[in-house]
Amino acid sequence: MKESQPSEQDKPTVKELIGSTLAAGIGVQSDKNRERDFKTGSFKTFLICGIVFTVVFIFGLIAIVRLVLP
Repeated sequence: MKESQPSEQDKPTVKELIGSTLAAGIGVQSDKNRERDFKTGSFKTFLICGIVFTVVFIFGLIAIVRLVLP
C-alpha cells in the first residue's frame, strides 16, 4: 500500500518548523510535535533548518565567549 503525500495544509508552517528545530536542538521536543514532523514534514527542510540552527548556535557561542574573555 502506498502512503499518500502530505497536502499543503498538513505541512508545517515556518513558525512550526523553527519551533520544532529549536525544541529538538535543546532536547525538549514533545512526542506529539515529533510525530507531526515525521508524518508531514520534509526531511530536506528539517535538515537545512537544523544545519542553519547549528551554525547560528556555534557562532553565538563564539560571540559570547569573545565578549566575556578579554
